[in-house]
Amino acid sequence: MIINGQARELAELGAGSTVADLVHALAMQADRVALERNGEIVSRATWADTAIEAGDRIEVVHFVGGGL
Repeated sequence: MIINGQARELAELGAGSTVADLVHALAMQADRVALERNGEIVSRATWADTAIEAGDRIEVVHFVGGGL
């Protein structure tokens, strides 16, 4: 799969893995992530039901807090 423009293989993801599994494998906090799969935004409510495939193009945006 392609994640943020880079080809990636994550050994912990196998057949039947979901977007939720991917976010966990990337060690990201689910409440601070927005994700797009093959050009479509995936609602956080559907992550556990949205399968990922080897050829998917994933874009992940991780929000970081801060400021004055």
